[in-house]
Amino acid sequence: MLLLVVAIAVFVAWSWLSYPAIGYWLYDLNMAAEAKLYRLHKIVVPITEMTVSTWQGGPYEASSSVLMLHGFSADKNIWLRFARHFVGNYRVIIPDIAGHGETGFKAGGGYDIALQAKRMIQLLDVCGVEKVHVIGNAMGGYMAAWLAANYPDRIVSLALIDPAGVAAPEVSDLERHLAKGHNPFLIHSKEEFQRFYAMTMTQPPWVPGVVLDAIAQRYEQACDELEEIFREYRASAPMEPRLPDIKCPALLVWGRKDRLIDVSSVAIWSKGIDDLRVEILEGIGHLPMVEDPSHTAQVYREFLASQRSESPQDQRLH
Repeated sequence: MLLLVVAIAVFVAWSWLSYPAIGYWLYDLNMAAEAKLYRLHKIVVPITEMTVSTWQGGPYEASSSVLMLHGFSADKNIWLRFARHFVGNYRVIIPDIAGHGETGFKAGGGYDIALQAKRMIQLLDVCGVEKVHVIGNAMGGYMAAWLAANYPDRIVSLALIDPAGVAAPEVSDLERHLAKGHNPFLIHSKEEFQRFYAMTMTQPPWVPGVVLDAIAQRYEQACDELEEIFREYRASAPMEPRLPDIKCPALLVWGRKDRLIDVSSVAIWSKGIDDLRVEILEGIGHLPMVEDPSHTAQVYREFLASQRSESPQDQRLH
């Protein structure tokens, strides 16, 4: 009995002293478990300037590949529950974009959209992928659109989920903060992270508090890095003049309640891209592939299927 009490006391003391380090451990363990469950494997890919950490899965010899690009301050894990619906039929490649996740940050490394898109072409080259369906969220959507406009011979189709890159007619909550000199992405306390997290999703999945506190601490530790990346990405050339150059089939998905990039942006993308299908998701915020991964995946699968002779029903969800 005494040994049990001592063991419990030691565990409690360790948990208290290591908090929120235990949150890091739980988060990383869960992501690794989900990736394994969804048949995705971590592969580090060397490109010209760096090595890029990726999740990859699906048949290596598949006739079609999908490149999934996360948004600013996120990482490749954000796509896991969405990507599981595609590994049965497509080769899936999900990178940590330079400056994010396990790909890492280098001061002065260059984080504008054009350079980040060029790195994705290098990634595809090393992976032996000639043509790809690309889907991106927020900053990743900006990159995806840039790829479609500037590397049309490499992009089969384009899917955008609440993308950055154009000026929204209506001002979002994020833009109101930025206009006042406050960037919600630059976190200095747990309380600031909680307010920021509430802005990202209307229906967030359940996450233990200790894990959220660990994520908050990671944001705090990366504050200076995120500031540099944000400054360069926001200074990138706008997409509006390049939208007519996007000739491949395109899908635009937007959460009606997005507080970071206003849904009114849909009008700008729709005016600029000729072959564009639009889906507005009611009750959803900035991250549809996280808030409702199954439905968002179904929308994307139907879009991909429309480019083939088969019907959506022929593509069974995995």
